Amino acid sequence: MKHLQLLPLLAIGLFISNRAFSQSELAGEIIDENSDPVSFANVILLNAKDSVSVVKGVISEDDGSFHFEDLERDAYVLKISFLGFSDYLKRVEVEDNTNLGTIVLKESSNNLDEVTVRARKPKIERKIDRISFNVENSVISSLNTFEILKRTPGVIVSQGELLVKNRPATVYINDRKVYLSTAELEQLLSGLSGENVKSVEVITTPPARYEAEGSGAILNIVMSKNPSIGYKGSVNASNTIAVLPKYSLGTSQYYKTNNVNAFASYNFNANNIYKNDESNVTYFEQDGSENSTWLGDFERDTKNYAHSLNTILDFTLSEKSSLSLSANLNFTPKNDSDLRGRTDIYNPSEALVSFFTTDSRLENEGKNMLFNANYATSLGESGTTLSAQANYIRFDENQDQDLNTSYFNGDGGEIRNSAILTHGSQNSDIYTGQVDITTNMGSMPLETGIKYSGITSNSGLDFYDGLLDQVDDLSDALDYDENIYAAYFSTSKDWEKWSLKAGLRGEYTDITGISTQSGLVNDQDYFQLFPTFYAMRSVGEENSISLEYSRRIERPRFQSLNPFQYYINENNVKEGNPSLVPGIANKISLNYSHKGVLFFDLYWDRVDNSPSVLAFQDNQNQILRTLNDNLDYTQQFSLDITYANFVTDWYYLYAYASGFYMENQIYARESAPETYKIDTFSTFVNVGNYFYFGSDGTFSGNVNTYFLPNILAGSYKYQDPQFGLDLGLRKTFMNNKISVSINAEDLFRTMNIPLQSQYLNQDNGFYAISETRRITFGIRYNFGNFRLNDNSRAINADEETRLQERNVLD
Repeated sequence: MKHLQLLPLLAIGLFISNRAFSQSELAGEIIDENSDPVSFANVILLNAKDSVSVVKGVISEDDGSFHFEDLERDAYVLKISFLGFSDYLKRVEVEDNTNLGTIVLKESSNNLDEVTVRARKPKIERKIDRISFNVENSVISSLNTFEILKRTPGVIVSQGELLVKNRPATVYINDRKVYLSTAELEQLLSGLSGENVKSVEVITTPPARYEAEGSGAILNIVMSKNPSIGYKGSVNASNTIAVLPKYSLGTSQYYKTNNVNAFASYNFNANNIYKNDESNVTYFEQDGSENSTWLGDFERDTKNYAHSLNTILDFTLSEKSSLSLSANLNFTPKNDSDLRGRTDIYNPSEALVSFFTTDSRLENEGKNMLFNANYATSLGESGTTLSAQANYIRFDENQDQDLNTSYFNGDGGEIRNSAILTHGSQNSDIYTGQVDITTNMGSMPLETGIKYSGITSNSGLDFYDGLLDQVDDLSDALDYDENIYAAYFSTSKDWEKWSLKAGLRGEYTDITGISTQSGLVNDQDYFQLFPTFYAMRSVGEENSISLEYSRRIERPRFQSLNPFQYYINENNVKEGNPSLVPGIANKISLNYSHKGVLFFDLYWDRVDNSPSVLAFQDNQNQILRTLNDNLDYTQQFSLDITYANFVTDWYYLYAYASGFYMENQIYARESAPETYKIDTFSTFVNVGNYFYFGSDGTFSGNVNTYFLPNILAGSYKYQDPQFGLDLGLRKTFMNNKISVSINAEDLFRTMNIPLQSQYLNQDNGFYAISETRRITFGIRYNFGNFRLNDNSRAINADEETRLQERNVLD
């Protein structure tokens, strides 16, 4: 009966979709003088009365076809624009259904000038619900995908986690969610070449069609597609100079006919990674007096080999139907670390009373396989489209640790030795299925759909002492099952000065987690509604004001629920928590836009029961546990200012400044049965400078700076300001056949910052010193039918008008 709670919502969506009725349509096909389809051309309908006012705009498909729906019976001026071709203008009379047949575009005589303008197109596009960061053929496209995300405007990297507006971001690839933890996500994206990335979309207020999961924004990685008939390919390589060397090799292959579009890429990453960790813990007696201070200094050397294979097959089944099959396979046969360190123990008089040394070997291997099928078709003549997709994800990981510790007194005399061994494993299967319908109800577009997500995960940890005897009390296994049933609908309406957009999503969740040690540890079932609302009003010709609201859910990652334990030493352990509960997020934002280049965002958001990673010190047993746990709540108030525009015809500036107040309230588990509030006022400044040298636009560069004085990470605060400076140069040769690049990160080595947690009887901190300062050299060679016909798909009539005013062809 629980599952029936979704039926009213689903029934409403399906009822409204059936109310759609037939509208007038206009269609045609665009080819060049060689009879090849012209993909991604801008097709605009102008008002025939003035030949200036834009009515609607679309982009031609891969086969050159274009299609307008929901048109009034009237006269229009059809305008078709595409890079390297002369504009096509024609007056058309639209009746019930009008097909213009084949339209031939003629090549322009001033191609060089247009190519030069195109090379200078803006890096950042601001749209209704997202920012698009275009990186294709840019100076940073030679980096891996994770490095590109780190450079995406508004993104903060804190302890390896990607944050947008100070909240953890959810990563999608081509609108498909990536089901990985923070560390696994970095490993996956580090093996994915940036040469295959078209753009990164920062979706700050996700529409109802996206999962309600995640309190922060969505980072959607849009992969490139081959726009030209025939075959083309590329090979690329990069070498990174840091404390230890790193390199990657890759190749991408494209093949396209009128009905098939095929893509495959393979990348191999070999990384030697060095990291130094400094830690401090002050333990207290029950009366609050100081017992001892422990200072640790650890070094970690990691050897990592990773293989990544990505494939996409797009089939045009008919004029109305298409099928897409894709796979993303990632194998990490070796991810092994050697850890060595020393911890000194001082008494309150700062005298060394004892110390211990730690040698540890950590071996990991894993694989992650994702398979996707997506079918789309048009239904009847009403403009209704139906799409259905299914995903299967298989995730396997094994982790072995061998830890040896030697204890000494203050004079260096050896006291004793100890050893522990652990073996952890996790095997997870994720299934998703989704059906979406897009249609029109009168003049209002409507989108509705249903989705199912199922996760089955089996994980375990076997703990052995130095005699290789299993310790049952410290060994555990977790069987975890999660099922989510969802339905949604959304619609929008435009008036002369107003635009409204609203959606509602309902999700029913059923979770069962069973531990071999304690039996049933997690049994949850709940139904939640997640509304989204957007309203915008134009003020004059150059300004707009908008209001946004969204309610979302922050579910704990299933990896954080398993009983894995990773020991830095015998007194410092990281572990999962099978009793985590989801957090509920609410966000309200008021935005102002001036001329499409200057933006002000004032917002408040709050997440109750937000899953987080917290450190708790057991003063009695002198143990520090880093635990996945729920905050009582986290909230922030912020004002963001963004400027993005060409300062000159060769210099594009992106500047982002955020002033914010953050507040976290935690349960003081090791102190008292109470909560404790931690807060801070801070700012974040990110300035990106993009330069285009020479008249042909083949030489470009960028200078990026970051400044972050403080931020909260659970119960931790920054102890010093974080500053970063990155530089990059890219040059193409032989008509873009060859491109070479160099990128330098964190030139002053100021991105690593010590963090400290101090409240009640808790006082601990760490300073993770990773290889943030590094230089990467990249080279790419393109071959085959290599053409730069890669106009952006993401455009509408308003955007087309704005870009034309700025003399930028897209």
